Amino acid sequence: MQGTTMTELADDELLRYARQILLNGWDMDAQLRLKAAHIVIVGAGGLGCPASETLARAGVGRITLIDDDMIEASNLQRQTLFVAADIGQSKAMRAAERLTEINPYIAAVGIKDRLSDDNAADLLDSGAGLPDLLLDCTDNFATRDSINRISLALKIPLLSASAIGMTGQLSLFEPAKQTGCYHCLFGAPSDDEDTRTCANSGVLASTTTVMGNLQANTALQYLGLGHNPLSGKLLLWDGRSMQQRMMNYKPDPACPVCHHSS
Repeated sequence: MQGTTMTELADDELLRYARQILLNGWDMDAQLRLKAAHIVIVGAGGLGCPASETLARAGVGRITLIDDDMIEASNLQRQTLFVAADIGQSKAMRAAERLTEINPYIAAVGIKDRLSDDNAADLLDSGAGLPDLLLDCTDNFATRDSINRISLALKIPLLSASAIGMTGQLSLFEPAKQTGCYHCLFGAPSDDEDTRTCANSGVLASTTTVMGNLQANTALQYLGLGHNPLSGKLLLWDGRSMQQRMMNYKPDPACPVCHHSS
């Protein structure tokens, strides 16, 4: 790693990413854009673990994970970066350690805190500047709605995923393009939606892994190629029927969140 810059790859990196660089439509420039990218992942659990691992393996240069939870035995069924010996440790800190073990050519930072309106600017910057992409890997509607507001306030693209039971949803919102936001799609959380989480509703281990990797796939295209495959679209995945479909959406001109943030 010594002697390399963000505009070049070491020989070991070239070998590591060789199969990726060989892809049609993916080249050295795309790989270098990944290396120069900074992402923040909110939530180092069922979605955050597979998403961050795939992005670290693919070569995203800086990954910041924000989560104030500790690892519990019930997490091990689906939170793929952790093992039994990690129980009681910080999810964000342990996940960051694992990512740098997986790929020593990237920087991973764990922040044991809960993201809020009051600390968002400081936590999302953390000395590295605001991220190129914000990944919402949390597990409840109210938190996702809050992260959406933060994304809009700071003009950071938001890649929002959810997974519960055997279903998942995914969309990528770009505030600078005024293409709508999470609130345009879902409105304000109802009391039922506000309290429904994996902890009280259940989730199949494969659901979070599938959705985390679909989230990573979208992030790689966006960071490496500047392409948003979900522009104006919500991806819906149903693991029970093994079906996936896209739902088109448009910005809500009366949205109380993004309409007033432009």
